[in-house]
Amino acid sequence: MGKRGAEGAPAVREVGSPVAITRTGPRIAAVSGYLVLLVAWTLAWGVPSDTVQIFGWLWLATVCWHVEAPPGHHLGFLRDWWPPVAALVVYFYSRGLADELGFTPEVTMPIAVDTWLGGGELPSYRLQTALCGQPCVGSGGARWYDVLFTSVYTTHFVAGLALAMVLWLTRRVEWRRWMRRYVAANLAALVVYVLYPMAPPWMASRDGYLTHEVLRITDRGWGDTDLARFHLVLTGVGNPVAAMPSLHAGIAFLLALYGIQRLRGPWRWALLAYPLTMSLGLVYSGEHYVVDIVAGAVLAVGVLGACSWWERIRGD
Repeated sequence: MGKRGAEGAPAVREVGSPVAITRTGPRIAAVSGYLVLLVAWTLAWGVPSDTVQIFGWLWLATVCWHVEAPPGHHLGFLRDWWPPVAALVVYFYSRGLADELGFTPEVTMPIAVDTWLGGGELPSYRLQTALCGQPCVGSGGARWYDVLFTSVYTTHFVAGLALAMVLWLTRRVEWRRWMRRYVAANLAALVVYVLYPMAPPWMASRDGYLTHEVLRITDRGWGDTDLARFHLVLTGVGNPVAAMPSLHAGIAFLLALYGIQRLRGPWRWALLAYPLTMSLGLVYSGEHYVVDIVAGAVLAVGVLGACSWWERIRGD
């Protein structure tokens, strides 16, 4: 039961704070069943990696968390989430079409910048030489850091929306603020992908622009397992020249910096380990140049600043 006022009336709850309407026992049973189902799905088909599928799994998670709530309570998830999810679906389909608009992908600029940053050699080549070996193979022989990099890479598809689910269950006002930042980062990146398509290192290597071979080894860490990523709805809408900025790095920095802004204590700075590990893995795997990573970090800082300014002037 909630706290009661001096005269026995129910205390007023914080605006946006959800009501605890499920007992502990049924919640544990429902969440346990949910986790078993999710693990079975992942082992059978793969890690959910498209927005629509993830939305469905998150909705089911909230249903299990408040399993004793009436149906109308669960429909509130659809009411609140459909606008940002629709915007993200538009992003994914538009991103997939962006490389068919006739713009010639940029190739030479990132090679020149990263070669300078690497002291005469591409950082991707340096990392693959040191960590993957020569010759580097895209599958088989994965080391512990390959598993780490592949796993961290995969969290990109889930982490931002998983945080949104937690905030929706606990602090609806903060949920709106986070979704504003998350959707804005995706749409801002989309504009750049349309106007400035850029070939990633693995593509530049494949097409003969690099002196040394750089392979795409993003999935190398899971090469000896049965794990994979699974797109149920948005299959086949990828864009290989949507490289600048790196949204994998951008969203990772967005998550970390958002947490640093809102948490207290020196330990919050440990959140930077997430985007730094993501960035190292992206360069090592041939997915992105260092300059893409820097652009992703700038995107995150810009979105955080713009959204904070917007909320201040609107009193939101």
